[in-house]
Amino acid sequence: MPVESTLAGPSRRHLDRRQFARFVVEPMYTPVAVRVQTDDGDAGFDLEGNAYDISEGGIRFELDRAVEPGTRIAMRIFLPGTCERDEGRSVLVEGNVVWLADADDPAPYRMAAVFTHFARAGDRDRLLRHFGSGRYRLAA
Repeated sequence: MPVESTLAGPSRRHLDRRQFARFVVEPMYTPVAVRVQTDDGDAGFDLEGNAYDISEGGIRFELDRAVEPGTRIAMRIFLPGTCERDEGRSVLVEGNVVWLADADDPAPYRMAAVFTHFARAGDRDRLLRHFGSGRYRLAA
């Protein structure tokens, strides 16, 4: 349900349309690996970058290559406190890129994706347990 909040005093109102709370993560400690999904087969997880914030429904992240909005992706998210690059501890999601910062700016490129589903049993619960750990702060 959208939440109405007051920003910079009572004269400025903002309607938050997000369905899920977003949590800030430290980019240098939250690597991601991305695979662009195509109809003629999937490449490997050949794009690497970092997450900036994450929710149960999506993620804001950066890569050295721009991925256009509308592109289907699979993503491994390596959460802080897990063994770095341990695929068994990562969260595997599929989703769609929905936003790309100015692609004319030099890399890294910031973008956002919405999750369409969690690819493995337990990945959603693993992500929610991390949010409930108290080590993350809510994003503005």
